[in-house]
Amino acid sequence: MSANPEPTSLIFDPFSPEFHNNPYPTYDWLREHDPIHWSFMQAWIITSYRDVEALLKASQLQIDDLPMRLRQKSQYLKQWDFECLARTIENWLFFMEPPHHTKLKGLVAKAFTPNAIELLRPAIAQSVEHLLTLAEEKARQNGGEIDVMTDFAAPLPAMTVTQILGIPISDHDKLMRWSYDLFFVFDQPMSLTGYQKQNAIAIEAREYLVNLMTTQPNGLIGQLMSARDQDLQLSEEQILGFCIMLLIVGQETTKSLIGNSVLALLQHPQALSELQQDLDLAPVVIEELLRYDSPVQVIARIAKEDFDYGGKTIHAGDKVILCLGAANRDRETFPEPNQINFHRRNYNLPFGGGLHYCLGAALARVQGQIAIRHLIERYPHLKLKSLNQSALHWRESITLRGLTNLSVDLAI
Repeated sequence: MSANPEPTSLIFDPFSPEFHNNPYPTYDWLREHDPIHWSFMQAWIITSYRDVEALLKASQLQIDDLPMRLRQKSQYLKQWDFECLARTIENWLFFMEPPHHTKLKGLVAKAFTPNAIELLRPAIAQSVEHLLTLAEEKARQNGGEIDVMTDFAAPLPAMTVTQILGIPISDHDKLMRWSYDLFFVFDQPMSLTGYQKQNAIAIEAREYLVNLMTTQPNGLIGQLMSARDQDLQLSEEQILGFCIMLLIVGQETTKSLIGNSVLALLQHPQALSELQQDLDLAPVVIEELLRYDSPVQVIARIAKEDFDYGGKTIHAGDKVILCLGAANRDRETFPEPNQINFHRRNYNLPFGGGLHYCLGAALARVQGQIAIRHLIERYPHLKLKSLNQSALHWRESITLRGLTNLSVDLAI
């Protein structure tokens, strides 16, 4: 990352281009001067590892009921209707509380255990090699250049999720298009036109999946439909919502993990050389790169009661923004946090924690490990097309930290 100087005073503005390019100096300032910060966004911004870890598990906090808020908006609007979007995301695990969360997660968790995900390694590796072959063909016609994001990082998780759900792999480009926009339902606030665009995507995705469920229910879709038929009280709405969640969230986070990891390694030649000398380091490499530049930067919660924490009073209804990206750069937990060190043994927080710990964490890790290992092994002289930081463009998101493009030279 660029070594931006630490600000001497601060207005926390997560919408600014400077913050999108590099949020870490802002996080550092907040962590040192005001780790439980009340912002102009009318939300508490939490930046220390200790506080983020504790509040992820705090009983006084609950998930943000976005589906309910979307329905409330729709009641007062003549032009807009967000009901389809609300019905879809209310069955995402991120927006569910027990007992509904417990039931649905229990039905699908077996498909996402580390042991189950390990069985996917050969198929993921095959997809990686296929994508690299296509990228290499493109590079030979383009002076050695490819875009890591569009040619490699984006299609890989889309291809993987098609295999898990039982979707035709030829439709993976459709999945990429949906995920690019619908992931940002997590970013708040959002314009009414933004919600309407997401509502249209939800309608399209649901129609596609309903057709698939009635004509060729394979993979996890078929398993979930069998669970419904066995009177396990799993509705079609829950199946649709969960499958769209998997399509959307798993793609964007894994895509950003791969892109951020490639960039970090190419900007740190010593770390890259260490991996090249021992490719079996790939699992610990991904853990450190998840810490160093976390794809999921923040998680939002709502206080359900008044409580005191860290010398501040958090009131019922207050929004609490838990900054995973900041926690993972906390020097009290990770010495020299702005350095890449593959020999750390601290537990970082790339996938949240507590009840809503990310179901797809193992899947994201395995895809990242395979993608980075094969890319580095196949192209040992890989380099950035430009060392100019202004050539990098980041998604304009509060929740997700990911590149829109990353031009590299395969040096073949």
